[in-house]
Amino acid sequence: MRTIKWGIIGCGNVTEVKSGPALQQAKNSELIAVMRRNGKLAKDYAQRHNISKWYDDAKYLINDPDVDAIYIATPPVFHRKYTIDAAKSGKPVYVEKPMGMNYRECQEMISECNKYNTHLFVAYYRRGLPRFLKIKSLIDNGEIGDVRFVNNILCKPVFQNDVKGIYNWRIDPKISGGGYFMDLACHTIDILQFIFGDVKSVHGFTGKQQSLSKAEDIVSTIFTFENEIHFTGLWNFNSYKKIDRVEIIGNRGQLTFSTFGNDPIVLENKEGLQKFSFTNPINIQQPLIQTIVDELNGFGKCPSTGETGSKTNWIIDQIYNLNEQ
Repeated sequence: MRTIKWGIIGCGNVTEVKSGPALQQAKNSELIAVMRRNGKLAKDYAQRHNISKWYDDAKYLINDPDVDAIYIATPPVFHRKYTIDAAKSGKPVYVEKPMGMNYRECQEMISECNKYNTHLFVAYYRRGLPRFLKIKSLIDNGEIGDVRFVNNILCKPVFQNDVKGIYNWRIDPKISGGGYFMDLACHTIDILQFIFGDVKSVHGFTGKQQSLSKAEDIVSTIFTFENEIHFTGLWNFNSYKKIDRVEIIGNRGQLTFSTFGNDPIVLENKEGLQKFSFTNPINIQQPLIQTIVDELNGFGKCPSTGETGSKTNWIIDQIYNLNEQ
């Protein structure tokens, strides 16, 4: 069993706890190189995490013969370029979410990875977490019968840094592709496809209720899955309080949970009310990363690929009314 040696392009905040240490702690996995355009910050990251190599230019990391696989943890505007550059080197790619700025970019990324016969994975790490695997198993085992519809609401008060005008690339559509909806809603949209399958029809509305950025701050949508389950969703980022709730309603019961919290999963059916509690790992991407390492070693299958990740971008495009096919 070989050890997969990783390099990170873009060793920013997301890599400090969620993913960087996970690449080091997964079995048969080692993080050996990092890159950031600011060389001083790249060197600092490498020293703090006991990583042997650091670069300030991605091409040197991509072409490092000791690097087997590349994790792209940059803002979305750079995902397409670095994925294609890495694909040309023949190295597997693990790219942060959302996969691209839009569906068209995702299709280009998939095409190039196929052309150079290399793997493409996407960091929708909830597909690997025990919490969401339990939700899927409860659905698959018929605990709430046949699913009829799903309701989602995620709302948060305005972030004070936004009020103060402190720059945040996540609400700069030129860098992120949208606003907080693009950054956060993709997780819910992806995990629901993991549970229920593909979506066939989408209608959405976006709006700006405050003028703190160029990005939308309220989004509502309805879409239907190919199995005729209906979904309604609302995301708002200037509300009175925080709400994070998904309700899955069947003909014999209901499941309630949050996408981002650790509160118990609540199952209601004829047996009464049950709660299932899970504590997410500190390095939360580790379970998904383990499936990637295992697949690269020839066994198992990662549930989050370029193909699955691109479908979430397609849905978001429809909500944004980009209508790219």
